[in-house]
Amino acid sequence: MVIGTNLQIDSSSNLQIFKSYKLHTTFALSNFCFMAFSKVHNFNSGPAILPDEVFEQSACAVLNYNDTGLSILEIGHRTPAFVNILTEARLLVRELLALSDQQEVLFLSGGASTQFMQVPMNLLDTKECAAFTDTGVWGQKAIKEAAFFGRPEIVCSGKENGYTAIPKDFAIPNDAKYLHITSNETIYGTQWKKIPATSNHLVVDMSSDIFSRVMPHHTYGIIYAGAQKNLGAAGTTLVVVNKNLLGKVKRKIPTILDYNRHIEEGNLLNTPPVFNIYVCLLVLRWIKKNGGLVAMEELNKTKAALLYDHLDNSKIFEGTVAKEDRSMMNICFRCKNQKDETAFLDFATNNNIVGIAGHRLAGAFRASLYNAMPISSVEYLIGIMKEYEDSGKSDT
Repeated sequence: MVIGTNLQIDSSSNLQIFKSYKLHTTFALSNFCFMAFSKVHNFNSGPAILPDEVFEQSACAVLNYNDTGLSILEIGHRTPAFVNILTEARLLVRELLALSDQQEVLFLSGGASTQFMQVPMNLLDTKECAAFTDTGVWGQKAIKEAAFFGRPEIVCSGKENGYTAIPKDFAIPNDAKYLHITSNETIYGTQWKKIPATSNHLVVDMSSDIFSRVMPHHTYGIIYAGAQKNLGAAGTTLVVVNKNLLGKVKRKIPTILDYNRHIEEGNLLNTPPVFNIYVCLLVLRWIKKNGGLVAMEELNKTKAALLYDHLDNSKIFEGTVAKEDRSMMNICFRCKNQKDETAFLDFATNNNIVGIAGHRLAGAFRASLYNAMPISSVEYLIGIMKEYEDSGKSDT
């Protein structure tokens, strides 16, 4: 029997443990897996790093959830066991984001990409206008989907500067039903430091910076975020919607895509992604236990400042984003001499750093510093960058 990558379990006594009651199996398996696990520093942009305790708790729950003798993968979605998970997760979202009574919390499927379509389907009639900010790929995708349902108008774009800065001066049409922004651009590493002031309803794609900082979440019309960065495992999407915006379009909305129907059914209109929501609950508990959004923001500012400071003072590395628009979540950088990039990536990989290759559209490097990323890993990355620089391997 093989556990993990290299650990062999051959003794009859160990095998007997695995044949016993699930609680014992869970204990044995989790211990063997963590013994075989080698430490790497994970800077992937998503699916991304999660707190160690969340990995441990969710792994145990896969074999025996809450001493029920059932796996979290096999409990019924309408049983008290899961309804309690869902209820607590929704309440924690409400508490941590300080939402208003008018805002409803939903865990849906389909990722943020489905929300590019679902938002305009629910809010925008055929001839109505919605305003969009184009700060990168995800904004572009949202604009494309909105065109199937109404009239999207691009009020600003960072395309001319290669999406290395957030547009500052733009006007929003008075007749726009809402303004859509991507609060953090994962690919190019820009972030809205101040959300635009507008009398229009705000729709915010927060997939890569949800729960990372204090913001006026209670004022937004719709917030949506794929879970796989700061909230949980890939497979569910958090949607916060002001219910006062719903039910005003003339079109018929397919049942499964109608926010109102999900609200009416208590987020149980269809079988929800049970395991993924459970992981979200564990992460939400972790965020609350560790000080909520105030503490997350302070930690994230510290981590980002460390790495940006090194980039600003490095002989061979440099940031790629305007300083005033730099993301705390996704730090994009490059080598001043492009010839160094392959060599440095190999050097980092050989030193247990994974996930720093830039997106295929942006190239170079990207280090994602989500909530669960410890300062020690950021310091380790900086140390490896210094070691490479001091090694004389650079062509600079």
